[in-house]
Amino acid sequence: MYVACSTLCFSKEPLKVALRHMADLEFHKVDLELTESGSHIKPSEIAENVDAAVTHLRQGPSLAPSAIGLDFGDIDPLGPVYRKRFEAACRLAKQTAVAVITIPAAPLNSSIDDEIKRLAELSAFAMRDGLVVAVETHSETLTADPGTAVALCKAVNGLGLTLDPSHYIAGPHGSHNFDEVYPYVQNVHLRDTGRKPGDFQVRVGQGEIEYGRVVSSLERVGYDRALTVCILDKLDNPFDVEVEVRKLKLLLESLL
Repeated sequence: MYVACSTLCFSKEPLKVALRHMADLEFHKVDLELTESGSHIKPSEIAENVDAAVTHLRQGPSLAPSAIGLDFGDIDPLGPVYRKRFEAACRLAKQTAVAVITIPAAPLNSSIDDEIKRLAELSAFAMRDGLVVAVETHSETLTADPGTAVALCKAVNGLGLTLDPSHYIAGPHGSHNFDEVYPYVQNVHLRDTGRKPGDFQVRVGQGEIEYGRVVSSLERVGYDRALTVCILDKLDNPFDVEVEVRKLKLLLESLL
């Protein structure tokens, strides 16, 4: 395992500046979050010109991408625009030597059978290029329930999970453990989180995330990918994000 940094930590900065910021903090790997509503590279831009997106990424510091996260915005996840953007992101991943692509699962109360069909098609396409599709564990999607997250992975060949423990701690299933998801984890996003309303993101050490337990659980299943610092700078934070990013980086490195 190794420690990476999400571009969501510095999403208010231009991408080149954000990457320089991470390099100055001595990160060597970056989790690229490509969101349609963000200020960095948008999935729609990648779909128009993959080579230009690759060139844009290579203009900054030489941080190696550890994973790519995608949020295509408010478009039909079964429509041709979604598929075009997904396939373009796969080409970007292949050109930048990324193995894992994270996409959102369907919203809560969606049909599980329909979601299995959708994810099976996307996973099959990605696997042809040697890529792994992972759905993020998120409190507003089907993966809010650890059991449903596992069921999706069992039903879809090659599908994995991007584990974000915050959504289990602060989400509707916060009273239950989520140990069953570990065998399917392909990527990890971390910040500290409390159980009280409004405590989705708190200072490192003031929340409920048991980092040592997360790392040891991942070790038991042979996980060897990134532990990604993902402290969101767009929330109304009563603290300095950079300070917390540095603290969490040092904490995670001490556990490896």
